Amino acid sequence: MTSTATVRATEVVLPAAVEPSGLEVRTRDLPQPAAGQVVLRMDATGVSFAEQQMRRGKYYDQPAFPFVPGYDVVGTVTAAGPGVDAGMVGRRFAAVTKIGSWASHQLIEAADLVPVPDGMDAAAAETVVVNGITAWQMLHRIAKVRAGGTIVVLGANGGVGSTLVQLARHAGISVIGTASPRHHDAVRALGATPVDYRDPDLYARLRALAPGGVDAVFDHVGGAGLARSWSLLRKGGTLVSYGTAATKDDEGNSQLPVLLLLARILAWNALPNGKGAHFYNFWAGRRRKAAFRQRLAEDLTQVLRLVDEGVLTPQIAARIPLAEASAALELAESRTVAGKVILVP
Repeated sequence: MTSTATVRATEVVLPAAVEPSGLEVRTRDLPQPAAGQVVLRMDATGVSFAEQQMRRGKYYDQPAFPFVPGYDVVGTVTAAGPGVDAGMVGRRFAAVTKIGSWASHQLIEAADLVPVPDGMDAAAAETVVVNGITAWQMLHRIAKVRAGGTIVVLGANGGVGSTLVQLARHAGISVIGTASPRHHDAVRALGATPVDYRDPDLYARLRALAPGGVDAVFDHVGGAGLARSWSLLRKGGTLVSYGTAATKDDEGNSQLPVLLLLARILAWNALPNGKGAHFYNFWAGRRRKAAFRQRLAEDLTQVLRLVDEGVLTPQIAARIPLAEASAALELAESRTVAGKVILVP
């Protein structure tokens, strides 16, 4: 082990299903890192839709309250446990954690860390950790859209959406992106054709822009609109559903919307029309831990390389101190920002 000093960690705790103002800030001493573990000092973490669902108790498989949220993190290793390469200390890494990253320091398995290129801004890297992996895998591993194709991205101004637009344009794919009018210039700057998501004739507008149908639709909304997303596909097209935002405020079982969505996807895939529908689950295949880690590292490394080369422009909505996580969550939920809200030390 490289250090025996006690680390005092500051953590943001979600105590129950509360409003953003109900988040609590606590401190505790971290145990020493066990074999295979490191202490990671947070340089940047983010506010994603997952935390917005978790604070309502609506995320599909969230732990029981209370817990520390925080889906992903970029940080610097400050201590290494037995069996960990001491050369990792002092270097910056990224990781996807699902929970626990809204903290100044955390214990994490060294095998879950992916190197961040030297000199890359921590907040810039943070914008493409879970968002970048999600966008890359949906576009290249699931939909497999080829150059010259056309896709629709719902929420093209969001964290995943803006990354998906940029990855698609880099791959030679045309993009139609939905967003509120205030974000149309930003969506246009990314290379997509913007459409007002609140337009009562939204789907007619989308069909007019691609009368022959599109190669893929990426839908994080779910609910009743999912069938209309399905209707936009050409023969051979792919619908990728990756969220249930339409039901985030509904009362009742948090798993029910996902189960209904999966049933609908199974029914669509049984139709003889050449279309395909998929539900993207970031954690699919995690039981095969080694293969899961390898795939995640490969995809995140690709995305970080594109950031480093200037191909991807990180979409940072705001940088807010960890202690002000309540304000950061409120801002992320306001739907007034483009990109990702970042928490910094």
